[in-house]
Amino acid sequence: QVRLVESGGGLVQPGGSLRLSCAASGLTFGSYAMGWYRQAPGKRRELVAEISSGGRTVYADSVKGRFTVSRDNAKNTVALQMNSLSPEDTAVYYCRAILSGYDYWGQGTQVTVSS
Repeated sequence: QVRLVESGGGLVQPGGSLRLSCAASGLTFGSYAMGWYRQAPGKRRELVAEISSGGRTVYADSVKGRFTVSRDNAKNTVALQMNSLSPEDTAVYYCRAILSGYDYWGQGTQVTVSS
């Protein structure tokens, strides 16, 4: 079955960096668009960044210039490099795989930005 497993979350101070990774299995990874979403307490889940099967990227305005999404089709992984983190980035971060009618989510990883 399809599995998406996120890793790399944790506690970081404001201004710090974290790199999230999502390992995918059970799907033709290279055919899927991959996305990172986040959900803060009491808020809706929102798109953070997405990378298409062809490598085209889309970012939320709130993370442009700070976050970078990348994928390694040979390793079936997608990463999210997060720099200049602020407390407003605190959330559970989810990995998503999307392909015309197929939609899979990981279990999420907690990112907490606090001094």
